[in-house]
Amino acid sequence: MRSIGVMNMAGGQTPDAAGMRAYAEELRATFMRLQEEAPALHEKARAVQVTEKSRDGLVAATVGANGDLIRLDLDPRIYRRQDARGLADAITRTIQAAVAKAQDRVVEIFAPLVPAEQMRAHIDGDLDAVLEQMSRQMPKRTPESR
Repeated sequence: MRSIGVMNMAGGQTPDAAGMRAYAEELRATFMRLQEEAPALHEKARAVQVTEKSRDGLVAATVGANGDLIRLDLDPRIYRRQDARGLADAITRTIQAAVAKAQDRVVEIFAPLVPAEQMRAHIDGDLDAVLEQMSRQMPKRTPESR
């Protein structure tokens, strides 16, 4: 690997070389932090569950980190109204609100390591695949490296 240092006539480093060194050290520190913190954040994100209630409180939906419906609770009072379309719409809106909050929570969890826009872009795809890919890319820590 070739050295990137830039020397001036007096044999010292120019400010550009010092800046490049500082940037390289910053990247190294960021990578080390990622290596240390990412596994815990990964597990925390996988454990996200959000419950949201409809405006009238008759519908409650719980979703996981990737938006999968985990639980749907319907208050028995829903049967007092014979409005199947209204009920379906309330269920849909409630689930969508829960999914949005779960996604916000995952973005929040990864904020120290992944820019929000980048994480949202990943979430718009397949979150399980992204989390698995991140897990595979993380170097495995050995007792000697701790």
